[in-house]
Amino acid sequence: MPATVRVENLTFTYAGARRPAIKNTNLEIMEGEYIVITGPTGCGKTTLCRCLNGLIPHFHQGKMTGKVIVNGVDTYKTKVSDLSQTVGFIFQDPENQLVALNVERELAFAPENLGLPREEIRTRVEEAMEMVGIEELRYKAPYELSGGEQQRVAIAAVLTLKPKILVLDEPTSNLDPVSARRIVTLLARINRDHGMTIILVEHRLDLVASYSNKVVVMNNGEIVVEGEPRVALSSDYVEELGVGIPKILKLFKELQIDRSKHAFPLTPEEAVNILT
Repeated sequence: MPATVRVENLTFTYAGARRPAIKNTNLEIMEGEYIVITGPTGCGKTTLCRCLNGLIPHFHQGKMTGKVIVNGVDTYKTKVSDLSQTVGFIFQDPENQLVALNVERELAFAPENLGLPREEIRTRVEEAMEMVGIEELRYKAPYELSGGEQQRVAIAAVLTLKPKILVLDEPTSNLDPVSARRIVTLLARINRDHGMTIILVEHRLDLVASYSNKVVVMNNGEIVVEGEPRVALSSDYVEELGVGIPKILKLFKELQIDRSKHAFPLTPEEAVNILT
């Protein structure tokens, strides 16, 4: 099976910057995977995500070398508007992504701009609302919503484009723990039920690690650790970088429990099963 995302020797330096934001980056993501990208602040996570939907180099100017191939298409040679129907991008602050007077119109905005027939637009809006569970918010204005509700609306609005890939740049960073968990479980359900590829930049690894197929850790613009969550996050180097590994995994490491007999757990429930 070919990779749905392939990053080859990617280096990008923002205009006016002395050092590249990302350098010598190689990454393959298969269709249907749930990938978590993490690392210290300023390590290049957001820059990498912007490369996946063409915002780099088409919107953010700078020098780019290497290739980004998404669903068989070279992002350097493809318009952002065309890529948006393959790669849905969710920003950290959902307010920056909401433009309409109410939720229903917000969801209709993108397919309307594609010039789709009225019935197709209505169908896509209803499907996206159902997928995200926001039917009761239909006639509310974005400013009336909580942060978690705004984030779900932003996700639903992107889903109306029927993308194959969802890229989310720290979508829980401004949310309380309950709202953050709702977003994380929503993404896991979309991945599981619809086979959509999820690429999630996140620091709250306690919430997301157990759902992911692979964790990618970045530092100083490079991918420094990549692998299955239990393996990648148990690396002493990852902890030295200041990455907040799941607390239960950290506890098992400090207790020096024999890994040859037990895999490190990512959740308290896994820990209970190991110890009983």
